[in-house]
Amino acid sequence: MMKKLIIGLFALLPTFAMAAGPSVPLMDAGNDLTDKASLQRGAKLFMNYCLGCHQMQYQRYERTFRDIGIPTDIGQQQLIFDGSKVGSHILNAIEKDDAAKWFGAAPPDLTLVARVRGTDWIYTYLKSFYKDESRPFGVNNTIFPSVGMPHVLQELQGLPVPITEQVEEHGHTVTKVVGTQTDGSGEMSTDEYDQAARDITNFLAYVGEPSRLESKAIGYKVLGFLVILFILAFFLKKEYWRDVH
Repeated sequence: MMKKLIIGLFALLPTFAMAAGPSVPLMDAGNDLTDKASLQRGAKLFMNYCLGCHQMQYQRYERTFRDIGIPTDIGQQQLIFDGSKVGSHILNAIEKDDAAKWFGAAPPDLTLVARVRGTDWIYTYLKSFYKDESRPFGVNNTIFPSVGMPHVLQELQGLPVPITEQVEEHGHTVTKVVGTQTDGSGEMSTDEYDQAARDITNFLAYVGEPSRLESKAIGYKVLGFLVILFILAFFLKKEYWRDVH
């Protein structure tokens, strides 16, 4: 029994490692799974900017289009770029070995990233890239230092520059990145990029648990049924025990 428990704990270590990170304050993503317009924009951004490296092997195109209100024919024409069938899983053609050589590690599947990391972490991550010429792709990330991923949304946001300050750590003065500020070269304004980051985060939250809204609705119905059943049972009990008392 103890051996099985130890094995189980070691199996969970990668999950804990993914959730761990530097103590950077997280921004509120404010995701809303009922906002289908946001989900549709997020799907468009993901398919255009993220799918080249990050796939979602547990999610199908058809299910996605149906849930977020995209007509199947439009989704097939505008959001499927590799000729996959609409019933296929959302995959890409990148080879893991090649990706590991290019980025230092194979890009992870993002089907469940919102459940592992949390939506606030994803939103903060998308807004935390900054210029760092010492890195292979010329960028770094405050919440994920030394990340191997390029800033794929740079053409939308621009290239943020770091905001630094001098802090004392273990008796030494070090320069620490405390924030970022865009250089204004992006296609979007700051507010527009904020919304784009929220839309992608919202879409990943949906993909992590596509049936969440449906499950929530069923849960309310079950609770309502139990309340009605309790009331009926209460009055039935009183009727049965009226003569006894």
